[in-house]
Amino acid sequence: MAFGKEEIENLLAEEFNDASITAAGEGGSYQVRVISDTFEGLNAVKRQQSVYRVLNPHIASGEIHAINMQLLTRGEQASAGS
Repeated sequence: MAFGKEEIENLLAEEFNDASITAAGEGGSYQVRVISDTFEGLNAVKRQQSVYRVLNPHIASGEIHAINMQLLTRGEQASAGS
């Protein structure tokens, strides 16, 4: 089975079970948006580290070679109006 955006969404959903997760992209280059109150009180680096912790095995294997992340709390998403 090919690795793709659905697998990324499923992996992240297991870790961030309260989250709204969308992934886009193909060929190892992906964009991920995670909206979760788990990020409350965490700076951008800590938020990214929590996502990388889930995806690192797939980065190391080469299934993911580039990832762009948008990581927000529900309050931040509401404030941004998106």
